[in-house]
Amino acid sequence: MDSEGIKPDNVEKHIALQPSDVSKAGDLDFGKIPEFMFRWIENNRDEIITVWNHEGKMLFISDAIERLLGIDKSELIGSSWYDRMYPEDVDYLAHHLNRNINQRQQFIINLLHKNGKYVTTECTVQKLIDDSSGITYYIALQKDITDKRQVEELMIRSEKMSISGQIAAGIAHEIRNPLTSIKGFLQLLQAGVRHKDKYYSIMLDEIEKMEKITSELLFLSKPVTDDRNIESIKNMIEDVVRLLQPQARMKNIDIVINCRKLDSILCDRTQIKQVLINIVKNAIEAMESPGEITIRVVSSESKVIVSIMDEGPGVSDDVLEKLGEPFFTTKKNGTGLGLLITKQILDRHHAKLTILKNAEKGSTFQLTFPK
Repeated sequence: MDSEGIKPDNVEKHIALQPSDVSKAGDLDFGKIPEFMFRWIENNRDEIITVWNHEGKMLFISDAIERLLGIDKSELIGSSWYDRMYPEDVDYLAHHLNRNINQRQQFIINLLHKNGKYVTTECTVQKLIDDSSGITYYIALQKDITDKRQVEELMIRSEKMSISGQIAAGIAHEIRNPLTSIKGFLQLLQAGVRHKDKYYSIMLDEIEKMEKITSELLFLSKPVTDDRNIESIKNMIEDVVRLLQPQARMKNIDIVINCRKLDSILCDRTQIKQVLINIVKNAIEAMESPGEITIRVVSSESKVIVSIMDEGPGVSDDVLEKLGEPFFTTKKNGTGLGLLITKQILDRHHAKLTILKNAEKGSTFQLTFPK
């Protein structure tokens, strides 16, 4: 391989900060900065720098690894780049890291701490080639974002509570109708009418409708997890539509699903349903008159695209630029956190959100998931 004969200590010398190599900038001569200051930077930098060869073997690890993972760097030199990585992240990175390009690539990955817990990091990887020797290296910069993720989870819980309150009116309306029917049938049965079996069957159907709605509402109170499995897109969409159908009916809006049963993605079911709820709920609220919301799923060998199309007034260019910013909202009682949280959840799943203006009217929110 092109990495044979490369020694870890040579690589470290090659990439280490050298004061003598730093050029002047204006009147300040950086070449005169003492070497101990560069050592101070290394000792206090939170980001981990790793260098690995074409075979994936670690050649250099910065001292920050001990502060982040509680492990001495000497224990990891010569190991593979994925040895302390979350298994699902290893599969994703191996599949999506393009080793044939020299551009920076960014990922969210989890590293195993010495205490057995995982640390969430933001990882930037780039391929570098030594012009003199032709040897290929991969250099990665990893930054701990665990605290940031904890704040995001608190925001998600807050947004869930907000959503629960807003859809409560639609659910109350949807539950009240079957309750009225059940009460009427019970009064008839109490009066001794015939055809009891028929009444029992109708009441059971009405109770089952209420049970489905309430079970979907309860999922909003579940704690944030990172339990990923292969999940059916169609099942998740049907669950979300069942939850939001009462709110849509109150505005005479039909929700149409165009999806194959086989379409599936690797995801945390609770988090992706949260994303779908945020977007479908926004579509319902955006439509000022009766109409239709279409949820279409298209898949290929490498990705799954979920498109949610409404018939509202559409999103103007100036609003489109600001959507997703914290506390920016076009709603009277909105928080502006819904789309922000949606994007953060999608980032965790290495997915992306694209907002498009429809040719005639309304908007399309397009979710792209990798397979």
